Amino acid sequence: MYNQTQLKDLVEKALLNLSLPCEAPRLAETIRYILSAGGKRLRPVLALMACNIFTDKIDHAVLPAAGLEIFHNFTLVHDDIMDNAPVRRNLPTVHTRWNVNQAILSGDIMAFIATECFINLPPEILQTVLRIYNKAAIDVCTGQQLDLDYEKVPSVTESEYLRMIELKTASLIAASLAIGATLGGAGTKERDTLHEFGVNLGMAFQIQDDLLDVYGETRIFGKTSGGDIAAGKKTFLYIKAMEMATGELLKTLKTLYQDKNHNRAEKIIIVKEIYDTLNIPQITENLANQYISRAISTLKSLPVNNDRKEELMSLTLSLTGRNI
Repeated sequence: MYNQTQLKDLVEKALLNLSLPCEAPRLAETIRYILSAGGKRLRPVLALMACNIFTDKIDHAVLPAAGLEIFHNFTLVHDDIMDNAPVRRNLPTVHTRWNVNQAILSGDIMAFIATECFINLPPEILQTVLRIYNKAAIDVCTGQQLDLDYEKVPSVTESEYLRMIELKTASLIAASLAIGATLGGAGTKERDTLHEFGVNLGMAFQIQDDLLDVYGETRIFGKTSGGDIAAGKKTFLYIKAMEMATGELLKTLKTLYQDKNHNRAEKIIIVKEIYDTLNIPQITENLANQYISRAISTLKSLPVNNDRKEELMSLTLSLTGRNI
């Protein structure tokens, strides 16, 4: 069995050895910049862990796993443009370092490079893998559209928000596990169990991400703190605060959150104070832990020996201890 560090190393080597368009050096340069920025490589590592549950031979799964990471990074490049985000993983975002056109083009070609990572799979599993991958890709874009739409409407319900993050974040994490299981030779039932596990893990991950956006340190989190508040994004924290706040507190939160021209730093401080007053951080953490518990329960139900699930269980538990 491989451990998390070994699997991440395999992914890093695959990304380093990618064949990139040599006729356009600037394009290759920006893609290298994006992929070299680091990150947890969560999606490809999960794919390889899922594969490793069913087989000790995982070499054939490394390039497809890298493809999942490339696709994920493509979505981040375009998300950063839409959010006008200046920092990603403690580095200037692509559109900040170069320009918007360069970022769009780099993201576009990364989507096709990601697909290229799957095409040499055996015919008997290629169609299954591509269907899982394409559905997740469509879900991610759908979720991003809902996220953009929700910025423009007066209110969003908790159920609407949870469905949005299921599409935008959890779907690709779940697909990574399902693809990994397929590459490992798992049956439909085992693949579906790992997909369900991934949905719950992805939900917890995004909810914790929302919390970290407000309360995480930039040097640890890798993004500018309070970006969601500044952009007026209707995260779980905001939705729950709007549900719980009354009187002047509710009026201040609603007015301030919708004011795009208010001083950024002051806006973030005041909204955080309202969140603290309403105990929103703990409520958010509790919801994330509920999804983690569901993920663990689903993983335990997977009909394989526990030692084959040990690395995946360890990774899942480690997500509950992310620095805030």
